Order: sequence, then structure tokens, then C-alpha cells
Amino acid sequence: MVAKSERNSGYAQVAAKSPCRGAARRCAAAFGLCSALGALLCPTRQTSRLFLCAVASLGLAAPVGAHPHIFVDTELELVFAPDGEPEGIWISWAYDPFFSMLLVSDMGLDPDFTGEVSEAERAELDGFDMNWIEGYHGDTHVTQGGRALALSGPVEWASDYREGQLFSRHLRRFEDIPDPAQEWVIAVYDPSYYTSYGIIGTPQITGRADCLARIYEPDWEAAGAQLQAALDEVLGAGGDTEGDFPAVGALFAEEVRISCAAR
Repeated sequence: MVAKSERNSGYAQVAAKSPCRGAARRCAAAFGLCSALGALLCPTRQTSRLFLCAVASLGLAAPVGAHPHIFVDTELELVFAPDGEPEGIWISWAYDPFFSMLLVSDMGLDPDFTGEVSEAERAELDGFDMNWIEGYHGDTHVTQGGRALALSGPVEWASDYREGQLFSRHLRRFEDIPDPAQEWVIAVYDPSYYTSYGIIGTPQITGRADCLARIYEPDWEAAGAQLQAALDEVLGAGGDTEGDFPAVGALFAEEVRISCAAR
């Protein structure tokens, strides 16, 4: 396990001064490039730095068996019912521009690579990432007191592509409802670490004014050390670091801890 620490007000100040933010920051951390290549991977324009991160994820500037391959910035909105009970979560995903370009091209959209789509093409994007295979849980994990709480599949969604980036938003309802009087946790991660998710901004809370959502992030250095140790073990056993990549996504997970006033 990796200890997690709360993002405090200092985080926003440091992030504002740093050229590496969001997916680019996680990309640099994932590949250990925050020093020598950090400046290269973090130019001013977001599309440029994320494109370079994607190049790194293809192995051109990354260690053997490099994960993750896709970077997704995540925003969360917690929805409460009129009686104050947690009702659902709106989950917004912003995909890195390189993956966006590949997927849009594969769908035959934006053939001129303008970074925009027509209204007709936008309709074709509807639900592009909502056809979940059996056993996929949406990479959003809710727990309370160490017990996993079930969410529904997506019940509403919207999709868009603008300025060369894919966006989607979907609503999931609680099947197991957290007790709002006790702290509960939303962690966003892909167990396989093929995709890296990062929580952007402060989660919104709709329906109650007496709840607090705090973001916690892992000790990136400790997570990286545990990943390297796991990869060394795979290699030592004669395994393949891509096909046998360890399930370390939880080590790199950012999470939201929610607490509400007792009623």
C-alpha cells in the first residue's frame, strides 16, 4: 500500500507555478521524467505536452514495459437526493489529445485533423466510451469503512470532441448507498494501470451544502518504487513486462474523501 496525503491550499499554488499539471504531470511522474525531460514534456500548450507524453507512452522515451498508455483527466460531481442521501456521481473524462486523435481517426471522423467535428460527426460520437464489456466497472471505486459499494452502469451520458480532445460525461447511481454521516471514499483508477486517471479541480456537490470533499493523492515516489519492484519480480520470473504487467493501478490512485454533517 502507498500512503496518501491531502491536497492542501499549497497544492494549488504549486500547480499554478508548475508547467506540469493534470495528465502531463502524471505522465512525467509515471515515466520518471520530472527532472531530465520534465521541461521537454511540459511546454506551455497542453496539447503539445500531452502529445509528447503519449509518444513516451509508446516506448520512445520510456522504460521497458511502460504503463500507462492513456491519460484521462477526471472531474466529479456528487449528487444528493432531496432527503440528503447520496444519489449518484457525474463522472467527466477528458482524454489526452494523442489518444483522442487515434480514436477519432479510427472512427473515420475529422479526416483533416482540424481538432473539431461537425454536428453530424458529433452525433456519431455519442456514447463512444459507454459500451462497457462484461466485468468492467468503470474505473470508479466507492468504498466506506473498507467495504466496496456498488454503482450502476451509466444511465445518462454526453460526448464531445473539441480542440483536438475527446470529452465524455456520464451519470452512475448508487446501488449501495453510502451513509452520509460517515466518511466515504471515491477512488478513480484502472487496476491494470493501462490508463492513468487524475482528479482535476474540486469535486462539485449538488443537493447538499453541508458536505466536504477532499482530494488525496499518493506518494508518487513510493508508488513508483513499488511498481519497479513488481516489474523486477516479473522479469526475474521470466515474465513479459507488458503481458504480465502487475495490477498496480490502485497504488497510483487519487481519491476523494467525502464527509457530511450529521442530520
